Amino acid sequence: MDPRRRVPRTDAVLADPRLVEAAGRLGRAVVKDAVACAQHRVRQGALAPEEVADAAVAALPAHPASLRSVINMTGVIVHTNLGRAPLSPAAVAATAAAAGYADVEFDLASGARARRGRGAMDALARAVPAAEDVHVVNNNAAALVLVATALAAGREIVISRGELVEIGDGFRIPDLLVSTGARLREVGTTNRTSYADYRAAVGPLTGFVLKVHPSNFRIEGFTGSAGVAELRGLGVPVVADIGSGLLAREPLLPGEPDAATTLAAGADLVTASGDKLLGGPQAGLLLGRRELVERCRRHPLARALRVDKLTLAALEATLRGPATPVRLALHAEPAVLLRRAAVLAARLAEAGIDARAVPSEAAVGGGGAPGVTLESAAVSLPERLALPLRTGDPPVVGRVEDHRLLLDLRALPAGRDGDVVRAVLGAAGLPADGPEAGG
Repeated sequence: MDPRRRVPRTDAVLADPRLVEAAGRLGRAVVKDAVACAQHRVRQGALAPEEVADAAVAALPAHPASLRSVINMTGVIVHTNLGRAPLSPAAVAATAAAAGYADVEFDLASGARARRGRGAMDALARAVPAAEDVHVVNNNAAALVLVATALAAGREIVISRGELVEIGDGFRIPDLLVSTGARLREVGTTNRTSYADYRAAVGPLTGFVLKVHPSNFRIEGFTGSAGVAELRGLGVPVVADIGSGLLAREPLLPGEPDAATTLAAGADLVTASGDKLLGGPQAGLLLGRRELVERCRRHPLARALRVDKLTLAALEATLRGPATPVRLALHAEPAVLLRRAAVLAARLAEAGIDARAVPSEAAVGGGGAPGVTLESAAVSLPERLALPLRTGDPPVVGRVEDHRLLLDLRALPAGRDGDVVRAVLGAAGLPADGPEAGG
């Protein structure tokens, strides 16, 4: 008999207890698609009819969503392509707690409506006491768009030609600002802009002066710029986009602006990212003068740019909680990293893998601190392991230099060293459950 005539019925296969459990975890549609693919293989003669349920179970994804958790060993702490800042355990727990019904706009004591995300706003205000008021939108570009729309639609934004930057993926600050209905008044040159340039451009049509920190590049040599402290006397609001989200000074990154210092220098508003050096969820932070923040908060566009309850929960936990993974990675001791790399390399070498501990250089990433290198350490492996490591479970992403794969430890929590050993052994086709894969 032709086995294709004996393809089991879909409902019979779906009754398999393993697939019933999977439907509750992944969704019936996902399971049904896996069954249909297995049935199709039977019709092609590539699978026996009695193997349909087993094949469907084997084809099911491990998780409901396509996004996969990745071990970042690129040496870039805030890696844009890998989701920027990893959330702290406190932020993850807060997000899980807020995933169901939550009192995001409800006062449990009075039973009345309450200010949305008041806990997160209070935490942000406490973190930057120099700000009279704060607001949060869904990313830093949105914060800048909201400010431009609320304060300068139909008016002019005065900005240095050297700060008309591209922020990634083809998006450019000037295009972003013009889309709000504001007009740009460009001053100075690419490498030098003085206070006099700004003063000559400010007039009755000026909405505000904008300072944009060139966070993803550096201009060196014959350069000059006017700081926020100089511009505060122009008689119009000064808005500073500091980019990477430092709320206070970071001694390791002396050239990176922070919100507290920028406000103290005289900025009326500061915009920043929540998912870079702050180490929290994607968010745009708006801090500064109460009257200006309120104008932004009450603008109709603010409703379209507001963040959800999960972001509010993660942001509050980031601000109130322990050190974030980004901060821990930033402050990791190079000597400790090198010792960890040596232990990892020794374990892998014992299994017959060409592994060596080597010094490395890491970077902040995410457009923060361009040109700044952080002393680090890595495990050097044959380049051929790069692909199987990236496609393994969990995926491990390193970087290739001089035909060697470097697994940089700067952004790897110490508790995951054992996961890396097991991943490398698996990528090399070796048993990943022996004693050398422990710890």
